[in-house]
Amino acid sequence: MTILGVIIGILIGAIFSGLVIWIVGKLGLGLEVSGFGPAYVAAIIIAVVSWLVVWLLGLLGLSLGVGLLAAIVHLVIAAIVLMVAGSFVKGLEVKGFTGALVGAIALAVVAFLVEWVLGLFL
Repeated sequence: MTILGVIIGILIGAIFSGLVIWIVGKLGLGLEVSGFGPAYVAAIIIAVVSWLVVWLLGLLGLSLGVGLLAAIVHLVIAAIVLMVAGSFVKGLEVKGFTGALVGAIALAVVAFLVEWVLGLFL
């Protein structure tokens, strides 16, 4: 795969992630988003911060693995990342940690559904 292919893949992934954030914002599940632009920027910030957290945990030798505990840890990390993104992105409002946690769960569910539907056609 060429570097251009990787960049295009990242941009397409960010578009779908931004769409998911926008949908969750419209559902009123812990997030408020003023439009697709802030949702797209938030998706990029969330991806970068999430990658950085997982990378740092890997450097410390802390693997999250799989299972219920790993899922809970991932949701808490996602909620914290949402709160960080909410403080940086104008147009994205996160309603406290509870709102961030509900938003993280909703994002996970909507992302799963979008991936599942796309998998039906691709």
